[in-house]
Amino acid sequence: MEHVIITGGAGFIGSHLTTRILDMGYRVTVLDNFATGHSQKLSHLLENPHFKLINHDITLPLNLRCDYLFNLASRASPKDFVNYSQDILMTNSVGVRNMIELAQHCGARFVQASTSEVYGDPKVSIQNERYRGNVSSTGVRSCYDEGKRFAEALLFSYYRSFDLDIRIARIFNTYGPRMNSDDGRVIPNFMRQTINNEEITIYGDGTQTRSFCFVDDLVGGLIALMFAPEEEAKGEVINLGNPSPITIKMLSEEILNLTSSKSEIKYLPLPNDDPLSRCPDITKAKTILNWEPKVSRSDGLKATYKYFKQILSPV
Repeated sequence: MEHVIITGGAGFIGSHLTTRILDMGYRVTVLDNFATGHSQKLSHLLENPHFKLINHDITLPLNLRCDYLFNLASRASPKDFVNYSQDILMTNSVGVRNMIELAQHCGARFVQASTSEVYGDPKVSIQNERYRGNVSSTGVRSCYDEGKRFAEALLFSYYRSFDLDIRIARIFNTYGPRMNSDDGRVIPNFMRQTINNEEITIYGDGTQTRSFCFVDDLVGGLIALMFAPEEEAKGEVINLGNPSPITIKMLSEEILNLTSSKSEIKYLPLPNDDPLSRCPDITKAKTILNWEPKVSRSDGLKATYKYFKQILSPV
């Protein structure tokens, strides 16, 4: 039975990925330091004999054997960018180095969870993998944006020097069940606020756009990237996300209608360096991985709302 390591596997995306990989017949070890992940997201797997959960911070070396390694470890919430900036930078530098060296030692295939944030505040409305971005190296978001950019550069250094099988997924906004309610990103914020009949907070005038991919689709893309043939995907950087943008104002209206909430909208100043647009060009994902999102935003938001209704009690 081949062995898969998933770092950050107790997080939102990682817990869904872990379940799917186990269902595919692999043995899975999750590494997580529980900075933002929770073991309860994996509670349904604890009796599975092919599953193991290890409390570990990837900034510390670890000696394990594996055939495949998904590196999803990193704080990603904007609310952490000030208080945990050094932690984010070390995870995406020292931590990534430790994990790629583990993969090198094992001869394992390696998928890095990168992010659309490497594009910064883009000057183009649709971002493809050739776009070099518009990123501030000193802004409040730089710990995450530049941390992920450094991780990509480090992995390509190993790829060129040692011919390692690395693949990079640039993940765009993803949502769904098991998100933390205090995550700080827009859909958890809107869900919590509408369920509790609080004011919906929109930063800026709400005309900024995002493209939201349901977590089941995103996990399918990560799996397709990992298990694509070497001659097709080795050394590739591929956007994974939904190519249909929506303004934040329109999203708030959709969630208000879905939840039948009495919440009213409150506009707040737009944070520094907050990007005005996010929309992936997924041509490479379609061509190389035969992947594109399938779940409609309507169905995805319904599933997400059902989850948040279960974990939140109205005030």
